[in-house]
Amino acid sequence: MNVGFLAILWVVELVNAATGRGLTQAGGIVARDFGSLVNILTAPFVHANIDHLMGNALPLFSLGLIAAIPSPKRFLLMTVVVIVVGGIGIWLSAPAGTVTIGASGVVFGYFSYLLLRGLVDRRPADVLVSIGIGIAYGSYMWSAVGIGVTGVSWQGHVSGLIGGVVAALVVRTPRKKPVAEASGETLPGLPPAL
Repeated sequence: MNVGFLAILWVVELVNAATGRGLTQAGGIVARDFGSLVNILTAPFVHANIDHLMGNALPLFSLGLIAAIPSPKRFLLMTVVVIVVGGIGIWLSAPAGTVTIGASGVVFGYFSYLLLRGLVDRRPADVLVSIGIGIAYGSYMWSAVGIGVTGVSWQGHVSGLIGGVVAALVVRTPRKKPVAEASGETLPGLPPAL
């Protein structure tokens, strides 16, 4: 599934390059322009150039692969939440009239999702993944936020982080209740629940 997402990004990049970068303006999020709200769904697929795409491809692949391992269905839903929440954040916070494109917000969303998934789901394997992601990517992500860097949408990166947090809370694994508690029975030797 993650490989399919990357394949779509490369196909869009080839089409964008072949059309003189026409997709860059047409598919980007224009801050507070109601006509570009639909572009929340297209902007992560469009990049300024091949270097922009290559900068997103490796972390998108590695973080996406780790996020997809437990459940491809959850991964897909989590990706949609990250794209929508991150896109709304860009639309609301980017400087007026700017066009924001690229999958870096999704990368930041995957990062924060994986950091929080262990805490939210409280499964030992996910806690270990959260710790590993924090160690492996923490300083890189902090330095890549890009506040004050010309041409970098720090609003997109921060919005993606928020999207990952929302996704971790929304797309969580439901905790199973013990059988005795779920059926209303009490366990031997324990007083009945009041």
